[in-house]
Amino acid sequence: MALSITSTALSSFPNSYREIRQKSFSEKSATCFFRTTRLNATKGVSSVCEPLPPDRPLWFPGSSPPEWLDGSLPGDFGFDPLGLGSDPELLKWFAQAELIHGRWAMLAVAGILIPEWLEKLGFIENFSWYDAGEREYFADPTTLFVVQLALMGWVEGRRWADLVNPGSVDIEPKLPNKKNPKPDVGYPGGLWFDPMMWGRGSPEPVMVLRTKEIKNGRLAMLAFVGFLFQAIYTGEGPIENLTAHIADPGHCNIFSAFTSH
Repeated sequence: MALSITSTALSSFPNSYREIRQKSFSEKSATCFFRTTRLNATKGVSSVCEPLPPDRPLWFPGSSPPEWLDGSLPGDFGFDPLGLGSDPELLKWFAQAELIHGRWAMLAVAGILIPEWLEKLGFIENFSWYDAGEREYFADPTTLFVVQLALMGWVEGRRWADLVNPGSVDIEPKLPNKKNPKPDVGYPGGLWFDPMMWGRGSPEPVMVLRTKEIKNGRLAMLAFVGFLFQAIYTGEGPIENLTAHIADPGHCNIFSAFTSH
């Protein structure tokens, strides 16, 4: 189910900060919690997340989250009706799987929308993401498949190794008199993946940023499924469908897509 990367509970954070957090959430100001990213973010060595309190926002107001969803996962809104995350090892795997799928979906959505928008502006011609696999490229399909299989296998193998043994595939440059922080699984950070150091610092903004990422990833996964059904039922891209809907929302909508075929 929809879960994100696990992180450790904050055990050594100053008591004054905990009191501020408790006071903040006692006033039920969850909205303010998600608006403090840039104000509280600091550059430091800590990459852990501050778990959300028991009265955190839930997918269904008034419901009771399962005990294994304790608020320590970014994007944890207590949704697991089938109990798929009750096994701790499976929960870690599901969290990683959702995180990676969400990132791929965000790239896919951008890779669909941007070229179609450029086609509208006249920079490229005859673009169709749905038929992209049938086109001729610089190499034959078999060669492209083998190369992609090898590259993706290498990347996924390293990701699996990091999941089994966290930090074993760290590629951060080793500099004298500098201690590199241990990256969290799924969040490599550092010079190559976090040059602005947004993912390092006090726990609250780190949790906010990771929650924003997983929420955008979930939205992108839904968007891609929508793009797929649009292409199947209308034969057009998402921007074409959006333009047609804006021009005639009464006839160009999800219902007309199903009734016109």
